[in-house]
Amino acid sequence: MRGFDPSGSVMASSDAVRGFLTALDVPPQRMPASTDAQASLYRSLLSGKRMLVVLDNARDAEHVRALLPGAPGCFVVVTSRRELTSLVAVEGAHAITLDVLSHDEAAQLLGDRLGSSRIEAEPEAVNEIIGRCARLPLALAIVAARAAMHSRFPISVFVKQLLDMQSRLNALAAGDAFTDIRAVFSWSYRTIESVDAQRLFRLLGLHPGPDVALPAAASLLGVPVVHVVPLLAELTQAHLLAEPTPGRYTFHDLLRAYASELAGIHDTPAEQRAAIHRMLDHYLHAAHDGDLLLRPHQDTRITLDSPQSGVAPENLGSSADAMAWFAAEDSVLLATVDRAANEGFHVHGWQLASFLSNFLHRRGNWHQWAESHRTGLDCAARLNDVSGQAIMHRGLGYAYAELGRLDDAHRQLEQALTHFAAALDQAGQAHTHHGLGGICERRGQYRQALNHARHAHDLHQSTGSQAGQADALNAIGWCHAMLGEHEHALTSCEQARILNHEIGNHDGEAVAWDSLGYTHHQLGQHAQAIACYDRALQLFQQLEDRYYEATVLTHLGDSKHAIDDRAGAVDAWQQARTILEELSHADAEQVRLKLQNVDKLAETIAAPTADQSL
Repeated sequence: MRGFDPSGSVMASSDAVRGFLTALDVPPQRMPASTDAQASLYRSLLSGKRMLVVLDNARDAEHVRALLPGAPGCFVVVTSRRELTSLVAVEGAHAITLDVLSHDEAAQLLGDRLGSSRIEAEPEAVNEIIGRCARLPLALAIVAARAAMHSRFPISVFVKQLLDMQSRLNALAAGDAFTDIRAVFSWSYRTIESVDAQRLFRLLGLHPGPDVALPAAASLLGVPVVHVVPLLAELTQAHLLAEPTPGRYTFHDLLRAYASELAGIHDTPAEQRAAIHRMLDHYLHAAHDGDLLLRPHQDTRITLDSPQSGVAPENLGSSADAMAWFAAEDSVLLATVDRAANEGFHVHGWQLASFLSNFLHRRGNWHQWAESHRTGLDCAARLNDVSGQAIMHRGLGYAYAELGRLDDAHRQLEQALTHFAAALDQAGQAHTHHGLGGICERRGQYRQALNHARHAHDLHQSTGSQAGQADALNAIGWCHAMLGEHEHALTSCEQARILNHEIGNHDGEAVAWDSLGYTHHQLGQHAQAIACYDRALQLFQQLEDRYYEATVLTHLGDSKHAIDDRAGAVDAWQQARTILEELSHADAEQVRLKLQNVDKLAETIAAPTADQSL
């Protein structure tokens, strides 16, 4: 849980739950977004099972409370450097206070790794090592690994080396209880023969995320990926890094602190900042490329500075590659936005936040979307970057709208519109009118929503954006449908569908199919509606867009119920409810009501659950 990680990069409960859900074989498309929904699914999967759950290095009781199983049958072990008294008082936990290893336990650890005969031959040297390692398992394991690699050396040799290292480290923190541990780490560090591997270890202490992949590690060091592979292998063999999953590396929080400390000693501030710059460039350019793969027809383009020399690229060739990369780097990227802001790389901060929007929207992760954009907005404001502020205000408005904070969303979008106008950015103004129309539509102000959609269409015509015009045409058609003007709705939505299909904009085509389906449903043409919904559902599933998948399933259930296909309706609504509950979306309540009143809905035409303007 990294509750006491020296870098302050504490693992959020939601990240831990996602890790458990992945281990429990939950596919990415079913992965919940909010902490509450994740915890609910996690508990349901554990219900009725007998499992051991280990929560290591918790910050406090609240850090792990959401991870506790909700039913008997599982055994949970929580470790922390604090007394978690509230778990004892509220959850009925049994507290066990652990000291460091006893002298005999430490000797046994060394004996298990080095052999009892070798230990018994030099008891004084063994006692010295145990004392210098403060009886900490990690330190003892590192010493034992070094001694095991040199089985012909007497143990006293390693005592002398350890003492030499300790004397050199006394200047770092005289009187520090961890000076002895630094000596152990230093000893292991100095056995690394490659100067580049030593430098890589130090620079990894500057990385903000819980783990690091090969290209990011290569970028920190400023070398090609092929050159960093043997260096990481060397660090792993020396027990300074671990590789829990292929190609992703992590290390103990004490080692992270030690690496960062070494960087402060051996690498100049300029060298450290250059490494951070390369790392940020790596994530920024990879996120930019991934975002374009997710939405190739978006007409809002952010111009990036060229990456620093030595930045290793990611090889993303398809939208599936992009989704997989964003999913793997999710927590790292969010931490990187914060690191960019804290280190004064404000351009990286707001631009990276912007490139996360489409992925977070598809996953329905509205809270992280809003949080990253608040940080990004602060970055853009510090730069007095009008365009950057406009993009951040707009993204924040969209996120607030999905969270149901319509007043906040409206204020953010109005500010975005002002900034886009000041920047003479017609495309930005057009997309902001889409958002404002969506707010009006959610409030039932359909005429105002239609005006915003028409304004957006005019602006997109001025810029020549076909994808923008198609989106606006669909929004116009949707507003007509809300107003009961169904023939106008069919005309506009069909124009949007055709245009999106011609330019290969699958996102827009899927939304247009859903709008056509809804309009046919309102006209009582349920067979046509179901056919449209089936096309929309197929596209949204291919796009891994969870929210709109649920939207279409809800509409599909409405049409199936209208033709007395009760089983089909219930199946579609149940699928929609599951997704929306995982997303913690307010629309879930409407679907729950449909299921509760399924026998009373024969003559009821359900209100829409989708916002087709956003």
